[in-house]
This record gives sequence, C-alpha cells and structure tokens, in this order.
Amino acid sequence: MQFEEFGLNDSLIKAISYMGFEKATPIQISTIPEILTGRDLIACAQTGTGKSAAFLLPVLHKIVERETTGVNTLILVPTRELAVQIEQQIRGFAYFISINSIAIYGGGDGTSWDQEKKVLTEGADIVVATPGKMITHLNMGYVDFGSVEHLILDEADRMLDIGFHDDIMKIISFLPKKRQTLMFSATMAPKIRALAKKILTDPNEISTAIAKPAEGVLQAVYLIYDHQKIPLIQSLIKDKPEYQSILIFTSTKKNVTEIVRALKRTCGNVQGISSDLEQKEREEVLSQFKARNTRILVATDVLSRGIDIKDINLIINYDTPNDAEDYVHRVGRTARADQTGVAITLVNEDDMFRLHRIEELIESIIAKLTLPPELGEGPAWNPKGRRRFSGRNYKRNKFNGKKNKTVHQKKNPHHKHG
Repeated sequence: MQFEEFGLNDSLIKAISYMGFEKATPIQISTIPEILTGRDLIACAQTGTGKSAAFLLPVLHKIVERETTGVNTLILVPTRELAVQIEQQIRGFAYFISINSIAIYGGGDGTSWDQEKKVLTEGADIVVATPGKMITHLNMGYVDFGSVEHLILDEADRMLDIGFHDDIMKIISFLPKKRQTLMFSATMAPKIRALAKKILTDPNEISTAIAKPAEGVLQAVYLIYDHQKIPLIQSLIKDKPEYQSILIFTSTKKNVTEIVRALKRTCGNVQGISSDLEQKEREEVLSQFKARNTRILVATDVLSRGIDIKDINLIINYDTPNDAEDYVHRVGRTARADQTGVAITLVNEDDMFRLHRIEELIESIIAKLTLPPELGEGPAWNPKGRRRFSGRNYKRNKFNGKKNKTVHQKKNPHHKHG
C-alpha cells in the first residue's frame, strides 16, 4: 500500500518520499487509518516494523490540517536515545511543514533546562519525553498540558519493566480527560492490558506478529563455555570481512569494557556504549556507528529497543538475555524494514533454560551450530540448564522433584517422604 492512499497531507507525502519510504508496513496499514479517525488504540508489533511512523504520520497530518495552540501531542518513551530518535524522525517528516517539537530527557548537563521550561510554558506542537524528566518539570508547577489532544506511549512494555507506571499515571493526571491515547508495544503482557484498561477509552486493538523476530533474521546459537566466547567472536568477525556493521549485546557494563578491550587487539575499529558514558558521548558513539565510521559496537541493552540503525549485518548476543522478550528486541536491531541480517547468541550451561524459554516464545527452534575445531567442544544441550539451590530455597526444594528426592533417599533410606 502506498502512503498516498491514506489521504495524508501532500507535504508529508513529499517528505516521506525524500526519506526513502516507498510502501507502508503492515502495522502502518493497520493503525494509520484508525488514528486518523481519532479512536484510542493499543498496537502491538515486533520491533523494526515502523511503529514510530505509524503514529507520527497521522498525528502530524492532524496538526498541520488545522491550527493548534499550546502542547498538542505528548509522546512518552523509556529512554533518552529513543526520545532523540523520535524527535529526529519528526523533523524529517515535518521538513516541508511548520511543526515545532522538542525532546526532553535526563542525563544532560543542565543547559537545556531553560529551553525545556519555555517550551512547556508557551507550548510546542509535539513534546517527546522520558517520564522521569517530565515529572521533574511537572513538580515545578509551570507545565501547561491543558491543550494536549494526543498522548502516545511508545515502548510501553519497556516503560513498565523499568518502573515508570506511577510516573505515567501522574503525568496523565495533568492531561485533559478528552484526548486520543495511543499505546505502542512490542509485547502484549498482562501488565500492558491492565494499563490500557486504566488510560484508554474503547480502544481498538491491533496486533501483528507478536514477540517474533523479523523473517529476514537468520538466527543461530553456539553452545559455549565462557572462556570460549571472545575467541569465537574474534573468529566470526575475522571470517566475515563483508560485514561492515556489527552490534554485540551484553548484559553488563563490565562486559562491555572487557569485550571492547579484547576486540581492539584483533578487530580494530570497535567502540563500547553503556550508561557509564555521558549523554553527549553516547550520542557521538552512536552517530559514528550509524555513519559506518565504527564497524563494531558493543552495547548493553540500552540500545536493544527503539533505536533505528539501518543495515546492521550481524547481531551477537554475548550472553543470553534474562527475559525472552529482550531477545526479540536485541535481534530486532537487524533485518529492519524487510532487510536481512544474522543474529548469533552465545549460550553457556547456565543460560540454556533461558534459550529454551526464547524458543517457546518465538515458537521456533534456533539452529545450534558447531564450534570451530580449534576452540574445542562446548557444553551439551540441556534445555533445563543447571539448577542451583541454596539456603532456605534449597531446604524448601530438596524434597521436591525426582532428582533431589532420589539423592536424599540414598543418604537416608529410612526417611519417609510425604
């Protein structure tokens, strides 16, 4: 479906064309007409399918079609990176129209405070904000949200995961009750439905390919011991000189430092990004990676959601994500917008049960590859992983389950189990 068929403003269509968008994605086809009608909406789609454009284009159309005053649209997002990205997308879509917008987020040097205060007092067409920073402004008493017509929650599941529920509800208490509210999420967890019942009015629900990586992602797993991980990554990168954009995810800031240090000795052009960096430093590192000036980027999950970096060739999960949904978000950084990509996950003995949960979530068995001979053999596949009990949990569980019960019987064959 072509964007012209939605009946969007001609200047928006012109900007879309300049930005290289050709056909609407399924989530855009499903949601844009609904948003144009003014109805509340809860939309769920896998990451990388064009959710941002799905809500930005119809909202921009409605703003430009009639004059507005004050803050017209408030978009809440979980991270500063996503706030910056969405605000940049707004500027691109609004290139040929008169729209003003601002991204408001924490972690800066404080120089932007006066500008944010001015916008929140005098008004802007669109405000994109993280909940924490917005609460700070609201507590000062000068924010005027009386004219807000659209509230959009992007990556709503992530905001709830990191504890923004109360902040979201407080922000909503400052908004007009009569408004259009849109919730976009990559998963439809029970907590998302519970929030939707609180803040949406007779919403339409749209879901497309919930919690599954894009079809263009070639997924694979190496069963591996921790000491084999760095040598394997070095081997994979060495054997793929055609891969010019490689993103490595790890769960800890400490691992970022160690991986970067190791890869710099053999792979050269590599940088790391985590919350240890100042906001300007993070933006610079991300900019260098987007521009292909950095070939390898090592990151914590700060980049796993919402960041639109095109043409990433290879995603490597240095460790298996704790939550199965996070795997979808990490892997979703490649094969965006109908492209293709490779996603490889390194799974040690303790993480095999996490991989099993991932396979259950995506309803697919991920191929287990053989390690290069020079690295030796890895652990055998065991979907239950290694179980560990200690302290009170051990006492409570040691008689539960066949294996632990048998062990106890050997020690005390006269003991009666109830």
